[in-house]
Amino acid sequence: MGSNKPVIAIDGLSASGKGTLAKRLADRLDFAYLDTGMLYRAAGLMAKEAGVDLDDQKALAAFAEHLDIKTLMEKTGSPNLRSDEAAQCASKAGANPLLRAALLKFQQNFARTPPDGKKGVVLDGRDIGTVIAPDATVKIFVTASIEKRANRRFKELQAAGENVSEAAVLADMLLRDERDSTRDVAPTKPAPDAVILDTTDMDAEAAFTAALAIVETRLGNA
Repeated sequence: MGSNKPVIAIDGLSASGKGTLAKRLADRLDFAYLDTGMLYRAAGLMAKEAGVDLDDQKALAAFAEHLDIKTLMEKTGSPNLRSDEAAQCASKAGANPLLRAALLKFQQNFARTPPDGKKGVVLDGRDIGTVIAPDATVKIFVTASIEKRANRRFKELQAAGENVSEAAVLADMLLRDERDSTRDVAPTKPAPDAVILDTTDMDAEAAFTAALAIVETRLGNA
């Protein structure tokens, strides 16, 4: 990445717990934090709001050519990005090569030059350790059973006031997993040198403790 500051890559599938984990690690280490999934959610919703058919790859590519990063970053603060609709928009938009290319440079610059003078960065997403920062100091791939992840997501949506069934959430998650892991560009998969962290039987505190131990060991050996 052209920087001597440590980069921690946290990858994983939806509702694996990677986002909470990554944010807590950044807070503990006083590193800059970037939730790359929010970039894709924002881009997907922006495209949909602009009338773009998210299943139309040519229309998405045309949208990507005129994507304004500043506007995109402002959009990432929107509370509706936590919705299931936003998640589906992100998964569809993220399968477009030109849209991914438009966001790639921003993410790599963030990793190379942490904002606010931070001494390192934590990025979470689906292709951090394989595409965005393949030479990251620490790589963790967070996973959990599909049933556990669907249950977690269902509870999140319920808490947000959305009227959904757990069966519907599970079905949507299966489709999203399939799309994310089999797309031609940057499919979601562990980097060869990533540490796999299965959070199926872990609560948030146990997952954080395990992840912090991995990070401290790797940073100590770096």
